[in-house]
Amino acid sequence: MRSLLFVPADSPNKLSKALGSGADAVIVDLEDSVAPERKQAAREGAAAFLAQTQPLRRRPRLIVRINGLATGLVDADLDAVVPAPPDAIMLPKAEGGASVVHVDAKLCAREALYGLAEGAIRIVAIATETAPALFAAGTYRCAGSRLAALTWGAEDLSAELGAEASRDAQGEFLDPYRLARTVCLAAAAAAEVPALDTVYVDFRNEAGLRRECEGARRDGFTGKMAIHPGQVATINDVFTPAPAAIARAQAIVAAFVASPGAGVIGIDGVMYDRPHLAKAQRLLARARAAGVIA
Repeated sequence: MRSLLFVPADSPNKLSKALGSGADAVIVDLEDSVAPERKQAAREGAAAFLAQTQPLRRRPRLIVRINGLATGLVDADLDAVVPAPPDAIMLPKAEGGASVVHVDAKLCAREALYGLAEGAIRIVAIATETAPALFAAGTYRCAGSRLAALTWGAEDLSAELGAEASRDAQGEFLDPYRLARTVCLAAAAAAEVPALDTVYVDFRNEAGLRRECEGARRDGFTGKMAIHPGQVATINDVFTPAPAAIARAQAIVAAFVASPGAGVIGIDGVMYDRPHLAKAQRLLARARAAGVIA
């Protein structure tokens, strides 16, 4: 997934428009964008949207962001949306692999109840929204096969830390949030799942969004969340492998196929080893997922 667009679950009009945004995934939000008194209406809206959209042949992936485990709202959220079902749920304020295992158990029971295959609904965890979460990030590697990706967030963490801001005057993340970003990236690598970058809230600043996307791609993130449909095209563009990068990756893979016992190969005067092969294979997998190669 390159682009994941947040949409409030209690806004049918925005949900409908999201289907034409070009986003790889639509995150139907039951959490932060929904006021407490609107939670039940949001659940009903999410269930209706999933039921209408899930059968479509061409659709984005459908992810529901439920409320955090500490809120006591998770069971009601899952009861509403599992029957459809979504492709995944997003778990906010996760605190390590134990949080994923906890929600896994809740999903297992409901999948059995509704005749779904065990593990059919994946989990995307937001790994850095509380202070304890930073210390538990290494445990996602033990969270099981339901974990689909990790992402991170700065605003809830900023509130917990009592910080005045999460970014400086130039719009760059300050040190505590750069640490959280790095922790997410390392935790995802340890768990062998994709790392997805957090939202860019200045949604009218395309240049700033592109710069942040390019930095995220450079560092190893494979996609980015969006808060506005206008951000989707830029995110997709940056996280779709470029033709030159695809050609280089194909050449590296082909060279190792031609010399299966080699630890190092040379192409046009440049040496490539096995880590380069792994990176090339991952890039080609992303290109296939984006539909730019077969």
